[in-house]
Amino acid sequence: MCEDKEKNCGCVFSLLKKILILQKQDFDNCSHTGCDKPFLGPVCNTVCYNTRPIMLFNCCTGNPWSFPYTINNITSDSTVFRIECLDEGCATCRILYFSDEENKYVGTNEFFTIDLNCVGAVKCLADTFIELC
Repeated sequence: MCEDKEKNCGCVFSLLKKILILQKQDFDNCSHTGCDKPFLGPVCNTVCYNTRPIMLFNCCTGNPWSFPYTINNITSDSTVFRIECLDEGCATCRILYFSDEENKYVGTNEFFTIDLNCVGAVKCLADTFIELC
């Protein structure tokens, strides 16, 4: 658990801050070249990514945090999220779900805020593009 609130939960906060910075970059123009291009790799020839999906794990039990969402009047739980905001040791996340039809993660319009004192680990999943409403 994070004892020093001044350090904003150390490595978890720092990691989420880096992910948030990456996600806020402007990826509309993938024709950049040179040192200031906003992506890694030689070319950005298809869809630019705007999301690094994450899983958050409970610091006491080691289990992934799970939150409910409702799509088309069907309620389910998800353990995959998109970081949206960080503020004084708390993170606000968008709930994502995996669409079997589209074979990709889809963003919901449902959010939660979690105290990073309750997060013991973060698992990053493959970068993807999420339609944001």
